[in-house]
This record gives sequence, structure tokens and C-alpha cells, in this order.
Amino acid sequence: MADAYPTTPVDVGRIATTYRTIRSAIPHPESVPVIEALRQAEPWCMEGQPPIVWERAEGTTVYDGYGNRWIDFTSGVLITNAGHAPSSMVEAMVEVTESPLLTSYCFPHQRRAELTTMLQRCATRDDDKVMLLSTGSEAIELAIKLCREHHRNSDRSARAVFVTFGNAFHGRTLGSQQAGGVQDLKQWIGYHDDHFVQVPFPDGVRSAPEDLRFDAFLRHLDEQGISAKEVCGVMTETYQGGDSCFAPLDYMQALRQWCDEHGIVLVMDEVQAGFGRTGRFWGFEHYGIEADLIVCGKGISGSLPLSAVIGRQALMDQFPPGSMTSTHSGNPLCCAAAIASLKVILEQNLAQRAATVGRIMQDAAHHIAERFSDCILAHQGRGMVASLLCVEPGSRQPDPKLAWEVVGRAVQTGVMLFAPVGYMGSSVKLSPPLTIDEAALREGMEAVEEAFAHVLAQRGAVGVAP
Repeated sequence: MADAYPTTPVDVGRIATTYRTIRSAIPHPESVPVIEALRQAEPWCMEGQPPIVWERAEGTTVYDGYGNRWIDFTSGVLITNAGHAPSSMVEAMVEVTESPLLTSYCFPHQRRAELTTMLQRCATRDDDKVMLLSTGSEAIELAIKLCREHHRNSDRSARAVFVTFGNAFHGRTLGSQQAGGVQDLKQWIGYHDDHFVQVPFPDGVRSAPEDLRFDAFLRHLDEQGISAKEVCGVMTETYQGGDSCFAPLDYMQALRQWCDEHGIVLVMDEVQAGFGRTGRFWGFEHYGIEADLIVCGKGISGSLPLSAVIGRQALMDQFPPGSMTSTHSGNPLCCAAAIASLKVILEQNLAQRAATVGRIMQDAAHHIAERFSDCILAHQGRGMVASLLCVEPGSRQPDPKLAWEVVGRAVQTGVMLFAPVGYMGSSVKLSPPLTIDEAALREGMEAVEEAFAHVLAQRGAVGVAP
């Protein structure tokens, strides 16, 4: 896969439908200087997304400044569950800016009280407590800290080992990347911390058949010389973000039982899965379990940087006043956005809508995977998130170049996708806002299918028409 999409404008013809408009070469020639200026000013790591200069986004549509518009299948990166810029959110944010109260550190304010109370009511236990933070990575770091402190204060004297899963992604900071399961992302750390260990995630696609049973979890810990008394916490993404894959139900229920038996904290990373994305308000509800700690981000605010950890009171109250704070915790503007977004999600029952309307997307993704089964290993997902895992023809070897080309073609023809993710960057991920019209969803999925057909036809794939 190339490091970055080329900025040379490509004329793909004119598109004018109810939901898509392409009236220029893509990217628009006048937008290229903006992209080049960013490449000169920012580090190379900021590259990688399709070269579209966003001007505005409303509902489920993204616009550039030149008359082109896209059906959004990104949700900004699973942020805008309630759609881009709903009027109630914009009005709430404007009200804050006109107050004005733009920051308050940890001093109390009304909106912070309102948001934490709303989140507490959304939790699975009445006595759960809520701490607001800025980013998903920061929330992950806090969850690790709470697990380790709980272990330190227990009657166990063993080292505190934090267990996560292979191919997991939990963030970009030191602790969150040590907890992550993507080895290439850890090379910069320069050392191995044996207080963080991973076991295979039972995804049912790339995992070994024997790893789908919970006894494999115990076996992998035993092979690494780790006993239950050493484990301070187990954390998993509700679904693995890159490939949108869920663990087996009985596996997760057995994990919950094992954690209970040994006094181990179970952390569910809901940064991508929470707030209705999977067809349940919390994604882990699909497993019929409760989490000791829930890590939230992305869809929590629908727009601005905000995250949270929600969890058992005994875990959340371990540190005394002033010893566990965050500079922008509960920022008034972010809280206003989150309150408005949460109200839309709850009042419009978007979790249920993701479950019902999401079947259209899941069925279409399954059809695409079946049609191009030689090059798509699997379709994974639930609700309003899905991934198509690209492989080299007739093999299980990831094909990141195919995924990269499909994303590029889809964007050229009016469906906004972010760059491929997942195992070796070989998954085309689909994650529209939960508010998307059924007709727009169908049209977007047809365009994704056409993008696969076009790219494979260009490659000369047998029996594939552009």
C-alpha cells in the first residue's frame, strides 16, 4: 500500500443523484494547494486519508467547497453517531460560546453535572461513577491505572499483569499502546514490559479454531507463566475496531465468570462500540455481561474531544481528591455537545435504529463479500459498523493494496470512506451515522460494490465487470 493517496485530480465523470454529487475532478484542483500546505507543515504521519478538503458536514453528507458531496460512511471516524452537526448540538454549543464559559478545569459547572448524571443513568448499575476526560487514549490510561491500583490494594502480593488481546487497538499513548495488540505499533517503545500481555482474539476468521474456546485464554496465560492471582485486569474492545469482529458469546461469558471468581477487573473498551453503534447502547450488551469499567470516546460527544470512564464506585473512588484529574475534564463546550448528542441518541432510539436499518448494510456487505469471495476473506460487523477483509486472490494473505484502491475509488465516486484499517491495513470499513436514510445507505453500499468491481476489473479479474 502506498504511504499517501496521490493528489493528482482524476476525472471520473459526473455523478448527480439524490445523495451524491461529483461535478469536478477528484480532488478538486483548487483544493490541492491546501493539501500540499498541510504536507509541508505537518509530520508525514498525518497523511494517509483520501485527499478531500472537507468544508462542512451536515447529517450524513460531507461537502467540499466546490460543489461536490459525499454520502458519509466514516462518521468522522465513528464519532457522529447522531449525525453531523444536528441543530440541537449546534445551538447548545453556540449558547456556551455566548455565555461565555469555555473552560473551568475541575471547578464545578452545571453542564458537567448534567452530563455525568446522564451517563450514570445509561450505565448498567445505578451506583456507577463517571469521570470525564479528553481522548480515548487518556481514558484507556485511566482504566489501566484503576486496575493496577485495585490490584495493589488487594491482598494479592503478586505482580500486576494487564491482559489484552492480539490485534487490539487501544490508543496512541505509551500505556495504551503497551496494552494494544498490534506489534508494529510498539516498536518505538524499545522494550518489552512483561506487565502487559496479549492472548489471541477469538475472531473466528484469522484465529485458530481452538482459540474460539475460553480454555484457550487460560492456556495462553499458562504458556506465558501467568497465574490468575497476577492478573489485575483484562481489557478488550467490544469488537476489534480494525476488522469489526466480535468474540463468541460463550467465550465472553466465561471470561466474565473467571474475572468474578478471581477478583479481576474486566474492562470493556467501548470507544468505537458505544452509544448505539452496534445496535445496542453498549456493544457489550450483545454478550449478556456487565463491565467493571467502561471506556468511552468518539460517539460520546458527536463532535468535540471528550471521553469518559464509567465504572464501579469502589474502583472509581480509589484515589483521593486532587490526585487524579485532567486539565480539560468536563470542558463546558464539550459537555454541551455531548448532552445534545446523547439526547438525540436516546430520544430517537438510534441504537434500535442501528439494529434495524443496519441489517441493510450488513446484508449488502455480505452480498459484496459473496460476489467477490475470491478477494474478500470475510465480512464482519453488527449494527452500523462493518468491515470487508481484503485478501490476495484465492488466499488468506491480506491485500492492503486492494483495500486502499477500493477506498480511493469509492471516494472518487461520492462515498466518503477513511483509509483501510485492521490487520495489515487490509479492511474496508463502513461506519455511517446512525441517522442515515435507508435509501442513502443502499446507494452508498451499491457504490462500494461498484468500487470493488471497478478495481478488480482494472486488475483483469476474471468475470468481473466494471
